[in-house]
Amino acid sequence: MAKVRLQRLPSAHPGMALGARIGAIALALIFAGVILALAGHNPLDLGMQVLNASFGSSFGMEDLGLLVIPLILTGLSVTVAQQIGAWNIGAEGQFYAGAFAATAVGLFIPLPDGLSLVAMFIAGAIGGLIWILIPTLARAYANVSELITTLLLNFVAILLVYYVSTDAWRERGGVANSATPRIPAEMPEFWGLVHWGLPIAVILAIITALIFNFTKWGYEIRLIGSNPSAGRYAGIASRRYLILVMLASGAIAGVAGMLEIAGTVHRLQGGISNNYGYLGIMVAVLARGSSVGVIFSGALMAFILNSGIILQTEGLTTSAVLAMTGLILFLTAIGDELAHYRILRDKA
Repeated sequence: MAKVRLQRLPSAHPGMALGARIGAIALALIFAGVILALAGHNPLDLGMQVLNASFGSSFGMEDLGLLVIPLILTGLSVTVAQQIGAWNIGAEGQFYAGAFAATAVGLFIPLPDGLSLVAMFIAGAIGGLIWILIPTLARAYANVSELITTLLLNFVAILLVYYVSTDAWRERGGVANSATPRIPAEMPEFWGLVHWGLPIAVILAIITALIFNFTKWGYEIRLIGSNPSAGRYAGIASRRYLILVMLASGAIAGVAGMLEIAGTVHRLQGGISNNYGYLGIMVAVLARGSSVGVIFSGALMAFILNSGIILQTEGLTTSAVLAMTGLILFLTAIGDELAHYRILRDKA
């Protein structure tokens, strides 16, 4: 008589991982359809409306693209830190810091539009880098948990942006009473649907993947992240790598804030992030440490968020939309974990 047991594999087969994710999403959609039917809605009609609104017009595609850009970058920010075994919970604050720094350059440094965008990009990256600097040094030299320090700095950045956008930098006598004046420089459009932030985000994710998977630098970082003792035994400068990786993580989140300013909102205001920094944590978890995977998990998250907005216009309550969103993400995470297991049969 054969004895059945489960064995967990260190990494899931790509085919199994894809199948598990598709199956989990399908199961979540079935559950959501049952809930909608019990609530008196036609799930098939609502599903078609979501697809048509998302992919049936240039306006819908633009909405998706504008959601994908910050989700890819904040997810990439968290994923980069994960490579060395750190958790950057402060992408939200670094997003705000990048937006703040980019706005300062765009408003107060007169430059031609092209040069202004370059300067804003650099300023956004530096803003995010500075915002993660204290947590980085505290972790590197005093072993202070970056979970606490990066999280707490989120609130400081949010309040700073609220202050300058409603007081110090507020547009006086303009249309927007709780925002800064409009920034002259704007990101040009890409394919007439979305601005150039989308290819920038995708390229950054691909470059990051190439660095971590095909360079000695990336191999040493992943070694430290997976086995710090082995890294120290091999003589790798783990503290230096930790500082570099965490600063890069903050800079990427800062770039997300800059692109939101220059490409989408065009003025600094409170609530500009729409929780992209926190959603980036879920994007990174779904990507399971893959920089390229962040592109697809970010696209999935953008579609889920956009679908929720569309469903609310069809009369669904915010609570119902959040419940279905959470269900899809929950089952997707379970499917990703189950893909790491295989069934073994041992002879008695």
